[in-house]
Amino acid sequence: MKLSEKITKLKKLKGLSQVDLAETTGISRDAISKYERGDTIPSVEYAKRIADALGVSLDYLVSDDDIEEVLNNEAVKRIKAIQKLPTVEQDKVLSVIDAYLRDFKTRQAYSI
Repeated sequence: MKLSEKITKLKKLKGLSQVDLAETTGISRDAISKYERGDTIPSVEYAKRIADALGVSLDYLVSDDDIEEVLNNEAVKRIKAIQKLPTVEQDKVLSVIDAYLRDFKTRQAYSI
């Protein structure tokens, strides 16, 4: 999926207009329009602002893939927060996450 298509798709999913996205990012509405049409490509700085406003990573926004497994900004923020914890606390948080993931996979496997 092209960058222009992703911006349009994500903007609609968030319920944002071009004006809303422009106000949130500090980028002109005309520039947002050109990005959505594929007439121009945003600079890295502007693409980062757009990605942040749309709640996705810059990597996801600019990649040609439309992989749903790409981490969103909230997940990345949480991971970074976990990394700042002392090692003992990180281990506790990760063990809880591991337990939830294991239980989820078990329920899926047995259709519980």
